[in-house]
Amino acid sequence: MHLTPTEMDRLTIFTAAELARRRRAKGWKLTHPEALAIICDEMHEAARGGAAYDEVMRVGQSVLTADDVLDGVAGLVGTVKIECLFGDGMRILHVEEAIGPGRPAPAPARRT
Repeated sequence: MHLTPTEMDRLTIFTAAELARRRRAKGWKLTHPEALAIICDEMHEAARGGAAYDEVMRVGQSVLTADDVLDGVAGLVGTVKIECLFGDGMRILHVEEAIGPGRPAPAPARRT
């Protein structure tokens, strides 16, 4: 089988995303590469499935929250730039703050 560089990149993203999904299912927090892989894979799949540009952007911003990743990872993921295949061809997407905020910490118990 001969794959183009784009196909090799897509296969690498998919493989890393599957590993990240397995780790996430175990309750493990994700590393920076794992988080990026899941975000990018979900965006690729949404675009390939016929989603509009804006919907693919929303997918990229809603896949993970800070609760899903190791401490500091959300801050490391700035802009995610990815080229996705849409029905009318390839487009580059720029997703700002791809990892959403986590749940607020519970308020400390009051002492009386």
